[in-house]
Amino acid sequence: MAGSTITIEQGLNSVGVGKFQYRLFVIFGLVWMADAMQVLSIGFSAPSIAKTFGLTIPQALQTGTMFFVGMLIGAFVFGRLADRIGRRPVLMLAVIIDACAGVASAFAPDFTWLLVLRFITGIGVGGTLPVDYTMMAEFLPAQRRGRWLVWLESFWAVGTILLAILALFAASYGDDAWRVIFFVTGIPAIVGVVLRFYVPESPLYLNKTGKGAEAARVLERVAATNGKPVTISALEPQSMERKSVLALFSPGLARRSIALLAAWMLISIAYYGVFVYLPVKLSAQGLGFMRGQEFLIVLALAQLPGFALSAYAVERFGRKPTLIGFLLLSAVGCLLYSLGTSVPLVVGSTLLMSFSLLGTWGALYAFTPEVYPTDLRASGMGMAGAMARLGGLFAPALIAPIMATQFTLSLFVLSGMLVVGAIAIKLVDVESRNRALD
Repeated sequence: MAGSTITIEQGLNSVGVGKFQYRLFVIFGLVWMADAMQVLSIGFSAPSIAKTFGLTIPQALQTGTMFFVGMLIGAFVFGRLADRIGRRPVLMLAVIIDACAGVASAFAPDFTWLLVLRFITGIGVGGTLPVDYTMMAEFLPAQRRGRWLVWLESFWAVGTILLAILALFAASYGDDAWRVIFFVTGIPAIVGVVLRFYVPESPLYLNKTGKGAEAARVLERVAATNGKPVTISALEPQSMERKSVLALFSPGLARRSIALLAAWMLISIAYYGVFVYLPVKLSAQGLGFMRGQEFLIVLALAQLPGFALSAYAVERFGRKPTLIGFLLLSAVGCLLYSLGTSVPLVVGSTLLMSFSLLGTWGALYAFTPEVYPTDLRASGMGMAGAMARLGGLFAPALIAPIMATQFTLSLFVLSGMLVVGAIAIKLVDVESRNRALD
């Protein structure tokens, strides 16, 4: 490469995919696993929080509400910051907040302090989302990017399994179970803080901000780590404008942003409806196993083949066809609950939903960062993450009342949301398979 001018995409192809990307994958995946544990710990921690502070379960679940509000703010704010001041500093700040507030939650002296700390933890957890996926995308060549981003999302399943095991272990601590859960779920983030010091700034971001020589050195570092030493003497100059978040809705991006953000919210509402409120409803009808840790492990295991198929399909068939296929399969799976409440039918429907909905999430996380330019990529991911959290906050008001009184109607509502989500993906005006990032 010496003596020639190349694009960042050509540079990424020349340095290859190897040990460097695997390290990045584990570093980001470790924190994503911790984030899954933090999100899913809400239900498992609420009973012991209620006993410790003399509250009702709904009052204890306010910790979850504050956590989601923090995630919404963190996703939006940190996404914007990553486009303004760089991926790496924001990456470090988000995970430090995540780790410190997460562990501190275990030592909250009263419920007010616990609410504050869970809110701050949510900010950190929400902030890791846009930056992790943006950086991972910017260190991968186009032909490998999709499957790697899908597999990064699979750490959610790993976190789910570990949380279920942790909840079983923490139960022996009685009223202090929540302290054990919050302390242990914060540990992977602390490890992530240390490991992320070894993550360099994105070469695409560096080149876009006029630091081409530094970007070339980062690419050479990647090549050396991968055992493919090359010399990159010059990169094609690029420029990056400082844009308002409203640029996501500018004439060239408005259609894809509106369609994608609608899909993120609809899928989020359906996800929480199926995996939070549906188990509550069915457990009241004698299917209490659906809320148990053992069944949660089974569901997480069903997610892994969903991620595997999604990782294959996004490269073989494209991001949009994969997303549409998984969304329509999820819609069918949701309607299966209306056929009865026999144990085999309920278990089969739930496993199908776990397979298909998590396959959907994997493809969605791969697709979203690819459709935005570098100066808005993290902002777009941050806005998408905020919409997902908004969906989580709206789900109780939208789904729970219908499910409590009109069970079959609620299933058609959830299924309809998934179908509309598929239509929204269809309306996105770009397919990003094998597309170089700009």
